[in-house]
Amino acid sequence: MTPQENPGPVTADWIAVDWGTTNLRIWAIDSSGKTIAHRSSAKGMGTLAPHEFEPALLDLTEDLLGKGHRTPVIVCGMAGSRQGWAEAPYKTTPCPPPSIEDATIVATQDTRLEVRILPGVKQLEPADVMRGEETQIAGFLAGDHDFKGLLCLPGTHTKWVFLDNGQITSFRTFMTGELFALLSGQSVLRHGLSQKEMDLDAFTKAAGDIVNEPAKFSAELFGIRAAGLIAGFGPEQALGRLSGLLIGAELAAAHDDIADLPIKILGSDTLARTYRTALESLGHNAELLDADTTTLQGLTLAHSSCSKVSS
Repeated sequence: MTPQENPGPVTADWIAVDWGTTNLRIWAIDSSGKTIAHRSSAKGMGTLAPHEFEPALLDLTEDLLGKGHRTPVIVCGMAGSRQGWAEAPYKTTPCPPPSIEDATIVATQDTRLEVRILPGVKQLEPADVMRGEETQIAGFLAGDHDFKGLLCLPGTHTKWVFLDNGQITSFRTFMTGELFALLSGQSVLRHGLSQKEMDLDAFTKAAGDIVNEPAKFSAELFGIRAAGLIAGFGPEQALGRLSGLLIGAELAAAHDDIADLPIKILGSDTLARTYRTALESLGHNAELLDADTTTLQGLTLAHSSCSKVSS
């Protein structure tokens, strides 16, 4: 049997980076546009001091960098926050998603790196901010520039974004995911919740109940605990009702905006599917789109314009 030849090291033409609060993800792209590596680590912005960002990036990319030239690295997300690697000032709505011309160039010790961080977007009234989602939106608009409607970006802090004529006209952030984590992990409700599956009927009923009577939200939360103690409410039902009340309260707040607009959900995981289930139970249609794909599309769009601003 003839031994296979060693193809040698594979180097990236450029590197796309999505740097969140809890995780760091990179895609290494070759000169043909193919992804040659996709890696992640738990070294999110929240765990790093400013001087630790470059080593964290090198941990994932060291073997992908060529010698004798600088490899472009396009970054979106929390690395550009005030507490991040280097602050990338926000753009203000209404605006198109930020482009490479708006990026902040980061000085690096490793001469093989050429790092640019894309800015987030801010809204003055009511006050709101996003970092990272704007790049997903850019990727989405690259394929559907004329879309007029709502994007839902589920997460710890879910965003509802209004798009019109290629612009982010306004948006709102809901702390639904963080509230779920707090209530399910630290409140009295934690004693009766399933750690695995949720009852879908309990979920959709709760969403409908709270959309119809949102003022009862706090009382309905404690009702989950009471029903578990005296009414035979099982852990799967309790988990479904908690999730339904929280997402339903979010949809109640956004109800007037959702009513007549097309909706796209950027996400294909369990949480995104849960949002679609809630919307469908309330009579709305929503299409799921893969968030990783749109993030990479947005970063690729920024990189394609990189030569225009390179010195």
